[in-house]
Amino acid sequence: MPPPAFPTVAHEHAAGEITRFFAERAATEVVLLTNSCARGKATPDSCLDLLVLVAAGSPQRDELEAEWERFEAGSDAVVELARAGRWSEVHLDVRDGTFAPGPLVDEGRLDWFEVVVGNAVRYSVPLFERNDRIARLRDEWLPFYDEALRDERLAAARRYVFETLDRIPWYLDRSLWFQALDRLHCAFRGFLLGLHVARRTYPISYDKWIHEQVVENLGLPELYVQLPGLFELRQLESRELETRAGTLRALTEGYLR
Repeated sequence: MPPPAFPTVAHEHAAGEITRFFAERAATEVVLLTNSCARGKATPDSCLDLLVLVAAGSPQRDELEAEWERFEAGSDAVVELARAGRWSEVHLDVRDGTFAPGPLVDEGRLDWFEVVVGNAVRYSVPLFERNDRIARLRDEWLPFYDEALRDERLAAARRYVFETLDRIPWYLDRSLWFQALDRLHCAFRGFLLGLHVARRTYPISYDKWIHEQVVENLGLPELYVQLPGLFELRQLESRELETRAGTLRALTEGYLR
């Protein structure tokens, strides 16, 4: 990964102050910069996203989180960051670095396991390291997880996309136009998940940075040019969504294998 690219002095100042705070605490193993700042894509309105890793099963995790909340409440650097942009604030998690997949779909919601691993391990930038924890995590999870899990997750992603698309004509028959549109979006998220799994690449998100992921990370510019048209509708209250669903189905059959 390239070095951190902070969009404002306030982002850089806050990152430095927070990193020093956690470096002074023995429970901290690693402080990671994540998301847009880590990838050099942040703007002054961007959040400062940080991940603090402690030892697996550490009993000090709750105590460290409580200390952080007290520090955050009295930090001038955090206040300064909030003034830097319209939505600039600190998003910080303390975790033990243990990653485990859940069901790919649970009560209609996609599992973001791949996104969590990607942002924590693949796309993060270490700001502080007490030991070799992040190196060990990267040895474990990079370049991608094992083939058996890949096959399982890919099959589940294909199944989710097809089953979700199957509902769209039924919704249209009942004039449930907005629900049909929502199902198309859900199927598209499943497609993005499966697309990354098929190519053994960790995703960043299923809702944003689509161009970066498809063109830059996956190297599929010819696919990207077909994606905006899935949501370019002349008339919502029509069978047009059925055509879009057919296009996404064909893309799934062609790319998720």
